[in-house]
Amino acid sequence: MSENTPEETTENIEPPEVKLTVPELSETSEISECEIWLVVAKNRRVNRDWEALMQRHPENSSRCYHNLCTAATTRQPGRIFPLKGKKYKGVWEYEVSKGDRVFYVPDDKQLKVVVFYAGKHIQPAPTP
Repeated sequence: MSENTPEETTENIEPPEVKLTVPELSETSEISECEIWLVVAKNRRVNRDWEALMQRHPENSSRCYHNLCTAATTRQPGRIFPLKGKKYKGVWEYEVSKGDRVFYVPDDKQLKVVVFYAGKHIQPAPTP
């Protein structure tokens, strides 16, 4: 019989959400004062992909993070918009660069944004 204590078994379980890594540009250092939305990654893999995106496009990802923190559901034509269709109900897309996207689900009641994809633009769009 296994002699695992409860602490040992829960240590291997990945948390469902991870706070998204904050970009290290000066613009985002002011976010903590005006932060409205909590921005989290769906899991560690998504956060790792977000960090890779920050390496490729630091200014654009900083702007993306700032928009997600302050105005997650404000449309900007061609840049920030909700996806259409039953399968994508509640899903928003943020165009970080010509080839990179962030897909997320904002929760107006909790003021929380769950990023479920960050990376290369793929077709069809991923589902949460």
